Amino acid sequence: MRKEIIESYINIFNTYVYKAGEVEFWFARDLQRLLGYTKWENFIKVIKKAQIACKNANQNTKDHFAESTRIAKMPKGGAKEIEDMMLSRYACYLVAQNGDSAKEPIAFAMNYFAVQTRKQEILEKRIEEWERVQARDKLSLSEKELSGIIYERGVDNKGFAVIRSLGDKALFTHSTSEMKEKLDVPQRRALADFLPTITIKAKDFANEITIFNVRKNSVLIGQQDIAFEHIKNNEDIRKLLLQRGIAPEELPAEEDLQKLKRRLKSQDKKLLKDIKKLK
Repeated sequence: MRKEIIESYINIFNTYVYKAGEVEFWFARDLQRLLGYTKWENFIKVIKKAQIACKNANQNTKDHFAESTRIAKMPKGGAKEIEDMMLSRYACYLVAQNGDSAKEPIAFAMNYFAVQTRKQEILEKRIEEWERVQARDKLSLSEKELSGIIYERGVDNKGFAVIRSLGDKALFTHSTSEMKEKLDVPQRRALADFLPTITIKAKDFANEITIFNVRKNSVLIGQQDIAFEHIKNNEDIRKLLLQRGIAPEELPAEEDLQKLKRRLKSQDKKLLKDIKKLK
């Protein structure tokens, strides 16, 4: 997510923060619009899921979801009282978590409500780390899907490992083992756990193309045919990266994703400890 987009979201979300003493809260009707939901009826369903998550975390939902009413202006003039809800920061975080994280406002909100400060540089770092975790999870899914498809075409787990390594060789001009050595990655760990987001996504995109073409072409059977297809797709992705001035094998290693996940999880737990009750 670009810096200017993050700054824009921060300014918009900050506009709708209210305070009761020292307690911050947001109105559900405002959050509905911020997250891009057009109908209150649909948004209520997401709130109910968030309330269940709150209860499962051994929290009193009434401490975070306080029923309220507001005066709303009518399109043709006049006003009427409508149902609303006051949401704590933790409640907003749970609502965002139960939305579609593929949508940009919701992805931003998940991180905005997870940290206690709204300083842009902190949010930028949190979102950057979160996007890397999401990319890695997506890569795991595409690898699992590819493995299942090629198994149906007569390739076992050992063959899949060979195909995946050949794909890395085409993308990085180095084998998986060579890249691990180059980036000082333990041999027993997955290379992708130490790659930057751009190359994680590159590997995932190559997987998706291979999956698509193997499904489409029934003639792609066996390790050799599928390996050739996967190599070609990784070579094409490499060419695209090089055209944009990115040599994937020259990018430095990033923080171990397992450590990163633990830190993000720790931040989420801190949010639960630092919450203040609305009632």
